Amino acid sequence: MSRCFRQEESNFAARMYTYNYRIYDRYKKSVASLAVLGDDSESWRPNQFGYQLFGCTVDFRFPVIKLLDYEQRQSELEASSNPFAIIVMAHLAALETSSDRPERKRQKLTLVKRLYDLKFEREDIISLFKFIDWMMTLPLNLEGEFWQEYRNFEESRRMQYVTSVERLGIRQGLLKGIASSLKLKFGSESQNLLPEIETIQDVSILEAILSAIETANTVEELRSIYQPATE
Repeated sequence: MSRCFRQEESNFAARMYTYNYRIYDRYKKSVASLAVLGDDSESWRPNQFGYQLFGCTVDFRFPVIKLLDYEQRQSELEASSNPFAIIVMAHLAALETSSDRPERKRQKLTLVKRLYDLKFEREDIISLFKFIDWMMTLPLNLEGEFWQEYRNFEESRRMQYVTSVERLGIRQGLLKGIASSLKLKFGSESQNLLPEIETIQDVSILEAILSAIETANTVEELRSIYQPATE
């Protein structure tokens, strides 16, 4: 059993013990518990739970992997073709760029390109891409820039994986961004626009709408961008 925790938890060791004995109780099989710690504290390394009462002793110990320890092993991660190395690199990059989102966008694109350089299978690339995208979130303006650069990269490689990635939520993410931006820019005036925009399947048109919201002066001006696509 393995779990990744991104924050310190005071009852962490006790919960690990609970997970262990509940699995054993249900399946009557030996259980190995491993904790993967993704928090940013150097000192928090819980690895034991136990107590003594009336001559009875409980002493549960479990191995811990601290992702923060890999900060000093970047060259090792970069040299590895193991998919888990990409996961650790994405996690460390997310921590490192928490206050520098332009740098996060740069590192995110670098990691995504690495998936292709390592020649992973199509489904592996999509799965790892999904994890990187979830781990390294960006504000809307940088998110749009990232997707454009990513699509340009895919076109240069003559690979169309982006269509599969779109099915994993790109369109939904764009719609959420558009809904939020419309509300901020036009308020109640934009209520009639969203149902029309939600019928659009072309991601490039949705990206154009999101980019145009900032400069559009009226709702009708924004509607002119996508109206042919909904007629």
